[in-house]
Amino acid sequence: MLSQNPSLAVPDAARTAAAPLCDADYARLAAFRHALRSFLSFSEAAAAGVGLTGQQYQALLVVRATSTPKHMSVSELAGQLLIKHHSAVGLVDRLVHQQLLVRKPSPDDARKLELRLTAKGRRVLGLLADGHRHELEHAGPQLSALLNKVTQSALAGAGP
Repeated sequence: MLSQNPSLAVPDAARTAAAPLCDADYARLAAFRHALRSFLSFSEAAAAGVGLTGQQYQALLVVRATSTPKHMSVSELAGQLLIKHHSAVGLVDRLVHQQLLVRKPSPDDARKLELRLTAKGRRVLGLLADGHRHELEHAGPQLSALLNKVTQSALAGAGP
């Protein structure tokens, strides 16, 4: 929704001064969105292939990306996934039930729980991440080229 994103609801002075979008701008935006959605569709299908949702894969990826010794909290996971805290709790509950994550009390703050991948979680994530990296080797150049076209058009003040 546009109204929930302040940067889209009220354009800043720089955006209002830009030339209006032309047909080619819309075509570039649509092509980029299609390529991005194609990759995301691949990601959803790959996750489903191992019994996960796309959001569960994203959660495992975020937890793994957090460098040791600092571990991810449920609140930090919610922030990274742009979801509400209670949604992150449910997501973590499902991943714990699948034995992909564990919750451990924080040694620094007993009120906080730290999230860690289990050995099974690391194996499943490794399989998915490797497949995603392989897919990006193919889709990445197209995404990059389309993004360059969209941004170059915006920097040039729009137009064909």
